[in-house]
Amino acid sequence: MTVFKFALKRSFSNIANLVFLTLFPVACIFLPRGEEWPFLPYGYQYFGIIILFIGIRLAAIILEDREKGVVKRLAVAPISHFNYLSQNLLAYSVILILQCAIVVYGGVLFGQELYQPGWLFLLYVSFSFASLAIALAWISIYRKKDVAFLIYMSLIFIVVVLGGLIIPVEMFPDLLKRMAVILPTYWLGQGLNWVVFGEEILDFLIINGVLWLYTIVFVVIGSTRKI
Repeated sequence: MTVFKFALKRSFSNIANLVFLTLFPVACIFLPRGEEWPFLPYGYQYFGIIILFIGIRLAAIILEDREKGVVKRLAVAPISHFNYLSQNLLAYSVILILQCAIVVYGGVLFGQELYQPGWLFLLYVSFSFASLAIALAWISIYRKKDVAFLIYMSLIFIVVVLGGLIIPVEMFPDLLKRMAVILPTYWLGQGLNWVVFGEEILDFLIINGVLWLYTIVFVVIGSTRKI
C-alpha cells in the first residue's frame, strides 16, 4: 500500500489543498440556517460545491504524475497501472469519506438541525464518489494540469447554478429544469430535500443510484490508461 500512503501525504502537500481539505469543510458546520431556502443550514448546501472543488484538486494529482512521466515509468516498475490508479482513488475516497463524517456529525455535535444525519452522510459519500469520478474522467482528456484545472473550475459554477445548489430549481424555466436533471448537483439537491422532507426510502435509493451510476460510468472513462 505504498502508493496509498504516498497519495495521502501528497493530498495535503500544499497550502491550497490543506484549506480545501480541512478549513472549508469545517467552516460549513458553523454557517447559519436560511429563512426559507435552503432547508438545511447554508453550510450543508455549500458543502456540495466544496466537494466538487476537492474532487478536481485530488484528481489533478494524477494528471501531474502524467505530466512528469510517472505513468510512463510504471511500464517498467513492479506495479501495474491498475494498482497505481486504484490506490490513489482509495486514498482520495478515504479523505472524502472522513470529510463527510466530520461535516455531518460535527454539525450534530454543534447543534445543527440535520433531520436525518445518517442518510445525509450517505448522500454526501455518494456525491463525493461521483464528483471524484467525473474529475478523473475530465483529467483523462488533458495533458496539462493547469489547463484542465482552470476550465473545470469555470464549469463548476455553471453546474452548481443549473443544478440548484445556489438557486432553487423551481425558479428555472421549464427548459432549464429538464436540463438540470442530467447534472449530479441536481440529484444532490434532491437528496438534500429528501433528508428534510422525504418519507419514501425508494426515492432516496433512486437518488443515490443515479449518483453511483455517474461514478461507475466516469470511473470507467477516466481509468483508461493515458501515457
